[in-house]
This record gives sequence, C-alpha cells and structure tokens, in this order.
Amino acid sequence: ESAERQKTPNEIALAILILGLTLLYLVVVMTLIAFASYTETEVDTAVLISLLVCLIPTTIGALLSAIGIAGMDRLLARNVIAKSGRAIEAAGDVDVILLDKTGTITMGNRQAVEFIPAPDVAETELRDTCLLSSLSDLTPEGRSIVELAIAQGAKEKKTDGGQPVEFSADTRMSGVDLYEKVIRKGAPEAVVRHVKKLGGLVPEKVNSIVMHISQQGGTPLMVSENDHVVGVIHLKDIVKPGIADRLRILQRVGIRTVMITGDNPITAKTIADEAGVDEFIAEAKPEDKLRYIRKEQAKGQLVAMIGDGTNDAPALAQADVGLAMNSGTDAAREAGNMVDLDSSPTKLIDVIETGKQLLVTRGALTTFSIANDVSKYFAIIPAMFPALPIFGAMNIMRLHSTESAVLSAIIFNAIIIILLIPLALKGVAYRPAGASSILRRNALIYGVGGVIVPFIGIKLIDLLITGIGLA
Repeated sequence: ESAERQKTPNEIALAILILGLTLLYLVVVMTLIAFASYTETEVDTAVLISLLVCLIPTTIGALLSAIGIAGMDRLLARNVIAKSGRAIEAAGDVDVILLDKTGTITMGNRQAVEFIPAPDVAETELRDTCLLSSLSDLTPEGRSIVELAIAQGAKEKKTDGGQPVEFSADTRMSGVDLYEKVIRKGAPEAVVRHVKKLGGLVPEKVNSIVMHISQQGGTPLMVSENDHVVGVIHLKDIVKPGIADRLRILQRVGIRTVMITGDNPITAKTIADEAGVDEFIAEAKPEDKLRYIRKEQAKGQLVAMIGDGTNDAPALAQADVGLAMNSGTDAAREAGNMVDLDSSPTKLIDVIETGKQLLVTRGALTTFSIANDVSKYFAIIPAMFPALPIFGAMNIMRLHSTESAVLSAIIFNAIIIILLIPLALKGVAYRPAGASSILRRNALIYGVGGVIVPFIGIKLIDLLITGIGLA
C-alpha cells in the first residue's frame, strides 16, 4: 500500500521541455508586440495568435497519445496487457532488470535426476526416505522426486498418521513428521541447522556432494531423518537457449541485469556466469526483492521485475515496471502495471524492447517538432514586418503575402500532425545502441528533416492557396 512509482527521467524531461518551450514562445510573441510598437509597425492580433499557435509544441503534444496507444497495442500483440502507456514508457527507461532464475533464465522445470547417499547409508534407504519426504509435495520438483524413486524400485507408501510439513521461505524445508521419524528435505544450510539443532552432525562427504552439484549448476536438496543426514537429491535445470544473447542486448544499452534465486551462492554463481548476468542474489526470500528494489530506486535507478505470487505483490507494486503472470494470484495481477497472458517470464525482455522503441519514436518526433518550429519563424515573422530590411534576409520562402504566409503556416501545422500519426502508430525502428548514437541519428534524420519539410510544405501550400484565390 505504501508503494508509489516514481516518474521516469524522460517523463520529467518532456514535461520540462514542453513547459519551457511554451514559456519561451510566449516571451517571443510578447517581445514581437513590443518590437512592433517600437518600430511603429501595425501587427494584426490574429497574426500574433497564429504565430503562437504554430510555435507552441502542439505537434508532439497531439502525438503523445498515439505513441502511447501504439505501444500498448504492440504489447497486446505479444499477449501482454499494459495498464497504461506510462508503464511502457517506464520500461524504456529501465536501468536495472530483476530476473528470477527459475523459469526466466533457466527452463524452470527442475527435475530430480539422482539420489546420492551419505556414507554408510544404503541407496534403497535414501530412495525410500526421499519418497516419504515428497509424497505430499505437489510442486513439479516434488513430483519428480516421487517419480524417480518409483522408477528406481520404491513402492509408493501411505503416510497414515503422518503430518506433512509444507515448504516455506523462512524454513526453506519441507517433509513429513511420522510416528518415529522426522524427515526433512530442503536447502543444505537449512537442513544442516535442523540436524545440528537435534544434536546430529553432517558428514564432510555430504558437504562435498553439495559442493559438486552446485558447481555443475544443479540444485542440491539435502535429506535428513531425525538427527542424521541420509543423502542429497540432485535437481537439474538448464539455462534457456539464447537467453545470454538477449541479456547482452540489454547490457549493450546500459541495463544492468540481476538474477535472484533461492539457490545457494555456488549454484547461483554457476548459472549467473553461464547466462551472463551482471549480478546475482542467492538464498533470497520474497521480501529481499522489495528491499533490493527500494535500494536501487533510492539511487535514482528505475527497476523492472516479474512476479506471480501474493508475496511478490509488494515488490511488483514498488517496481517501476511490474510484470505479473496471468497464472499468478489476483494480488500479483493487481499490483503489477502489466499482465502477461502467456505467463512467460522472458516477456519482460520484450516489454523493455517495446519501451525502448516507444521512447525512440517519441524522441524522433519531438526532435522533428522542435525543428519544425524553426521554419515557421521564416514564414510568419518576415510577413509581419515586410517593410523592415532587417527581416528581408529571413524571407527565404518568398511567400505571397502576410495573409498567405499566416494561412499556409496554420494549414501546414494542422496537416503535419495528421501525416505523422501513421509514423507514431508504427513506431521508429529500434536498434540497440547507446544514447549518443540514437541522438545523432534523430538529429540527422528528424532534426534536419524537421527544418526542410516545413519549408517545402509551407511554400507549396502558399502557391496553392494563392492560385485558388484564398489569399
């Protein structure tokens, strides 16, 4: 409830730019009134109003809605519902992307592939204990443990009178309490604490097994019965093909990638190195996401993340871009500012790319709009002061009269908005590059174009309305 999304740098910059230009053009018009009085030149109020209308950044203001709607439509085509255009804009400004390991960076279907017994523990004993520990575990990992145990010859048993112990982020263990047995499986550190609390010890050989599995990028689950460790379950997951290339694209445009996982630091580092993420947070709890997001935002960074559970809701609400999975809880979908209908965690990368394209499009059209205003000075101001030689050099267009100059500029101002709507809806092509490279490209294409096009357009309109006798 206390989460509040901050404004993006681009949003702040655009608001300042539009306000600043509006005030500047008001000052210009007031200055022209004073100048006309000083030179004893009569200036029609309608001409001044026309100049103000042409100069105020109405072009970009009128196109902002079209750009935002187009961004939402592009995401909808990818089965992502954005609750506002502002959410997509924030995606384009993101500095840090917080990625869950399971399902985002890896395939997300961790499967039990091996039971490795502790010293002096028979393989059949470990197999049967693993089976008992997972009979009530309905997670994909728990089901895979049961399937592997049965495949190795175990017979599915009923735990009559037993009390299932569900996994929790605090204990990081699950299992079952039977009449004479307390069976636990979970994160090695958690099981070690549990065993030592009961007065038991952990064989060094078991620690070596945990280390070996972690170094391979697997997830080790330690299994205990009462006060002694009986072995380790090896859960295996693989990094998604192509994820490293996609993360490199984000890093190329200055986005820092952070992997968050409940795995131990060794497993987390192995996966992080393979995927190519910049940082990782190991042994993380749900509240760690919220803490990390707030820490980065305190530095002025914009953060994006995904989530699907009720415990993800505070972090989703706090993140500048919160992508909730449609398969998740109502709380998660309500907290996020986007919902992925396919529940595919990698969609966050698509969202950021769409946000980048939206910002590039808006930047290009803003550049065009500002450059567009320059030519209107050359159209209207010489027409306002035709008798003053000082403005003769500005009369490049050689428009027919004051009336035709004003009318041509007004008509062009209206037409150009309509002509730019298709570009706003389609979007400017986005290529991953640095901010300086994108700025140079916009200045060359849309800055120079924004100056040249109005000269041609206003002159053609002047010839047309003069030819048909409108001015």
